[in-house]
Amino acid sequence: MYFWRVRTKQYERNMNIRYFFTFVAVALTIQANADNYQDTEPLKLEVPEMKIELGKLYEQPTLTLDRMAPTASPKMDLDFFKLKTNPSVKPYKFMDDLTFVGVPLFVAGWAIKSDKAMFRVNQKAEDGGKKNTQLLTDFKTGIDDYTQFFGPAMTVGLKLGGYEGRSDWPRLLASAGMSYAIMAGFVNGIKYTAKEMRPDGSTANSWPSGHTATAFVGASLLHKEYGLTRSPWWSVAGYGVATATGVMRVLNNRHWISDVMSGAGIGIMSTELGYALGDLIFKRKGLLRNDLVLESEKPSFFSVSMGLGLGHKELEFEDGDDVVGLKFRAATVVDAEGAYFFNKYIGVGGRLRVRAQSVKDFGDFASSVGAEDFLVWESLQPHYETAFPGDYTGDEYENLLNFLGKVGYQTESESAWNANAPITNSYGIVKSDHITEFTGSVGVYFNLPLGNHFSLGTKALIGRSITQELDIDGYAEGNKKDINYTLTIDNRQGHKDIFGDPTMSLNDLQYPNNTGEKWTDEWEYLTIGAKSSTSFGTGLSLTYRYKSNFSWRLFCDYDYTRKDFTAKYDPFHFVEKSMTSGASLLADAALTMSTGEFADGKGLEAREYKTRKYMNYWTLGLSFLVNF
Repeated sequence: MYFWRVRTKQYERNMNIRYFFTFVAVALTIQANADNYQDTEPLKLEVPEMKIELGKLYEQPTLTLDRMAPTASPKMDLDFFKLKTNPSVKPYKFMDDLTFVGVPLFVAGWAIKSDKAMFRVNQKAEDGGKKNTQLLTDFKTGIDDYTQFFGPAMTVGLKLGGYEGRSDWPRLLASAGMSYAIMAGFVNGIKYTAKEMRPDGSTANSWPSGHTATAFVGASLLHKEYGLTRSPWWSVAGYGVATATGVMRVLNNRHWISDVMSGAGIGIMSTELGYALGDLIFKRKGLLRNDLVLESEKPSFFSVSMGLGLGHKELEFEDGDDVVGLKFRAATVVDAEGAYFFNKYIGVGGRLRVRAQSVKDFGDFASSVGAEDFLVWESLQPHYETAFPGDYTGDEYENLLNFLGKVGYQTESESAWNANAPITNSYGIVKSDHITEFTGSVGVYFNLPLGNHFSLGTKALIGRSITQELDIDGYAEGNKKDINYTLTIDNRQGHKDIFGDPTMSLNDLQYPNNTGEKWTDEWEYLTIGAKSSTSFGTGLSLTYRYKSNFSWRLFCDYDYTRKDFTAKYDPFHFVEKSMTSGASLLADAALTMSTGEFADGKGLEAREYKTRKYMNYWTLGLSFLVNF
């Protein structure tokens, strides 16, 4: 037992000695490390500096494309009734964000709404009368019924996915609701007061366009919630789709360009007013993100724009003594444009422009073009429909003239539309009633700052213009006819006409009669196009930069190009199918030698006209710019 106690005490003394030396070793090590770092600067990551730096990054994020995607995995946001506020976000004042750019758009639409094209009535001759005014168009799309909702669909989808925007749910829903309510009040109040007829003649509620107004409200929602706070390309997408919606409304013959421009103006104004009321009601509550801030002073930009094209509204073709032509209404112009500036004053860039100009009056290419009907078939009828029984005078010469539609035949008689008529149905099929030009240009851009927000600009562009032709097809069907006659040709010396050709005499001309066959014909009635050409452009613009990276621009552009136009006009194509060969030969000979409205000596063959025009185009419009 004693031996165990001695051993234990000795063990404790040894352990104490070990602890002492261990402590000394650690102390010496610490002292050595301290000596090594005694001249080293302390770490600069102090807490106050870290907070200041993070706050600056939050309020002024870098403007890059990858900001369209959240930096962290977002969580779905379903707090529809919970008011959330980020205290670091700067509140908006009432009317702080109003730009009033919708006002000139609306006024421009109102100013040109008297410039209408013909109504295109789709009415079949079901009552057996002479009111076949059917005019069809191959361009028909229902996409515009859906693209008008692109803006709100994207805004709600991003919000539900947890992609944080300007406002929380209560503030967003309130601002959007007030925007749509203001828009609906303006649009419907004007529609049912102005009572403008639609281009297709369906209803009298054309001006302004509700689809376009709805599309621009949605685009402005997307712009304010995500374009201003996350990435400007959300704004470009929204306003680009809204502009396409308006253009499709025109191409669908549902609206005039004046309706679309006024609708776009109402949509933008309504959203700005809706958000101004939201700022007044909520004040600083419900705000989650500040606006993006771009520190560059260079006015580099990308823009989408819509404008009104002025300039040439008539196109005439000369062929000997003949002058034929048509009239156009104001053009619809849509642009995508961008430029990179080396400094505040000069840069390089380019523009893609689509200019669509629709026909207002087909003139000599159709014998009846009015405000309420467009009868392509009427230019066909006078040369043929008298070939069936009716108003026969008994005189062979007068009967021939009746056959050509010159005298005696009464087009109002019911016999013109009975079951035995040579033409039982006819109409025009409009493939395109627009002459559309696609122009790509590049050049130099100039900018003159007028202060912190305004600047003047101009440019010098050169490019290439490609034309898509106007195209109308004819359609006719009926009963095939034959005409019995005797034609005597006298080529004896001294029996020639004034042109030196043998004289001909027509004998035993009889009534046209049915062969028992039916016929149909569809052909290219009228096509008008032009060769590609070089285009030169310039313009003057006033830009209002209402945010560091967003601007609105009013512009007036001038473009010059030389166009070689060709018109191919074939009004008598159906005759060969509607008659026997002998009868159509008689019609061709008689028409060639006739005098009167269509006496051009070309008989039944197609006409072709050419002309060279020096085109001077003016465009007034409004652009939405993203500065980068």
